[in-house]
Amino acid sequence: MTDETQTYRGCIFNLDGVLVDTAKYHYEAWRQLANSLDFDISREQNEQLKGLGRMASLETILSWGGIYLSEAEKMHWADVKNNWYIGLISNMKPGEVLPGVLYFLRQVREKGMKIALSSSSQNARAVLKSTGLEPYFDVIADGNTIKRQKPDPQCFLLPAEAMGLPPAECLVFEDAPSGITAALLGGFTAIGVGRKENLKQASVVIAGFENLRIDSLLAQHSERVFI
Repeated sequence: MTDETQTYRGCIFNLDGVLVDTAKYHYEAWRQLANSLDFDISREQNEQLKGLGRMASLETILSWGGIYLSEAEKMHWADVKNNWYIGLISNMKPGEVLPGVLYFLRQVREKGMKIALSSSSQNARAVLKSTGLEPYFDVIADGNTIKRQKPDPQCFLLPAEAMGLPPAECLVFEDAPSGITAALLGGFTAIGVGRKENLKQASVVIAGFENLRIDSLLAQHSERVFI
């Protein structure tokens, strides 16, 4: 192996917007919260919450509504929103997994690579269970263990460590600019999932996983090797 060739032994996937589309459920719950406080939020505003944890999202939404709450009130409304969200995701089905995800995860597994999840949501396991994705993951790092907000790389460093792999041997799949930044700061290779203009820092950008093969990523990033 030459110095220019990198071997990958693991993949770390973000959840929302990468494997499943739970953004619509977050939007419904956050909008219900905003409406309860006598204002409204748009889907465009909801897009700005990508990559933010629950409390950071709440702070942002309150600023949009010009609402001041005490810390105790913030905790109350965060819990209320979370209960609404849990009610919505409890009815998720395997059919809500984004196109091509299952096939891609199987490819990764067949290559002998480890698979980890990184999500700021404390409800990530519930989503994985309801959609049937949980058996694919060797490691799950969620909002119960991840304490620092992106672009801090903790969200990826924790699952990499749990897999027993250095960052240089892991691919990170992310749909948020802050997540791409976090991956790069942590020494990972960042694969953007979404629109190229929004993920300019990523090593490679894919529209999604439908009809995608690991070998096609290798072709786009030819100096690196997948195992």
